[in-house]
Amino acid sequence: MRRRLALLVAATTSLVLLAFLVPLALLVRTVAADRAVSVATLEVESLSSLVTTVDRQPLALAFEQAGAAGGRPITVFFPDGSTVGAPARRSAAVELAARGNSVTARVPGGREILVAVEGMPAGTAVVRTYVSDSELTHGVTRAWLILALLGVALLGIGLLVADRLARSFVGSTRDLASVSHELAAGRLDARAQAGSAPELREVSAALNHLAGRIRELLAQEREAAADLSHRLRTPLTALRLELESLRETVLTDGPPAVPGSLVRAEASVDALERAVSQIIADARRPARVAGQGSGRCDAAEVVTERIRFWAVLAEDQDRALSAPDTAGPLPVAVHREDLATCVDALLGNVFAHTPEGIGFAVGLEALPAGGARLTVADDGSGFATSDPLERGVSGAGSSGLGLDIVRRTVESTGGTLAVGRSASGGALITLDLAGP
Repeated sequence: MRRRLALLVAATTSLVLLAFLVPLALLVRTVAADRAVSVATLEVESLSSLVTTVDRQPLALAFEQAGAAGGRPITVFFPDGSTVGAPARRSAAVELAARGNSVTARVPGGREILVAVEGMPAGTAVVRTYVSDSELTHGVTRAWLILALLGVALLGIGLLVADRLARSFVGSTRDLASVSHELAAGRLDARAQAGSAPELREVSAALNHLAGRIRELLAQEREAAADLSHRLRTPLTALRLELESLRETVLTDGPPAVPGSLVRAEASVDALERAVSQIIADARRPARVAGQGSGRCDAAEVVTERIRFWAVLAEDQDRALSAPDTAGPLPVAVHREDLATCVDALLGNVFAHTPEGIGFAVGLEALPAGGARLTVADDGSGFATSDPLERGVSGAGSSGLGLDIVRRTVESTGGTLAVGRSASGGALITLDLAGP
């Protein structure tokens, strides 16, 4: 780029200089020739008055002295054919001047300056002088050399300025390329400096914005991977509880009571398999934009189904369960699998973070403006942290992602999540699900 800019400036400057200097050089030559001719003409005219007033012998002496002083030969052609002064051929131009017309004629090696002198008895006399080509071009070579040096200097200055500008452009471009390579190498903190040109500043700002966006997207992907992995905790918790219940059944009631526990364990394994399949599907699904619904479902149907699943574990652990009796449908702007994941996360937290025998209640009611309100309250000791919604923070040894997954799922569809204390002093979680 730097070399191309230099070549472009050199070509442009050369064309401008040629368009300016060539006519100027021709003008200098013309002015020099006109000056020489004017000087010679003025000299001849000043001597022409002597032709009619001075005798020929003094006239010859005066013209000889004038020619020696001016460096040009001077000749007088009289009407009778005689001449005075430097020897010269009587050319056609002399004949023309003898008719009363002062002329300047081009001859080999220079120019003839012919001045007609009238008033003589025999006709018109002609005063002639000769200006050589060297006198016509006197000083032209030096002037052309000065113009050439001026053109070279201007071209050099143009190239120097172009090179400085090109260096700034190339430097900014290389900085952009360097930042791009650093971003490709995983150094997402790299940022481009603002360039000198407005366009380069715009590109730098766009690249920095892209770098920030890449960093945000990677953080979102990491959080999404953590969220998807957390979904496995709920079916794993249910499976662990079923296996513990199976062990206790074998120890207390004997082998005849095992088949029922095996059925529930198989159901938990099926739920785990469905959770893994759902994780794979969610990982392949594009990210959703906050505030835009991802689907719709019947909240009453989904909540009833999930409560039926957890009710078996609640019965095994002697947990009192209060289920909603709201009749559907209750349409909400949440995908069926997402809402089921939220309900499983909330109920799984009850089983994971409260001792056996602690009861809980699930409430579901329609909202006046559309949608539904889902509440989960337990009789435990409440939340172990002051801010249970802080992502990745848990006071009970878990990942601290469950409530954050529920919150982001609900908020992405226009709903809200709130936490508090239940009437018995335990944890209370309220989900307001937006309508479709």
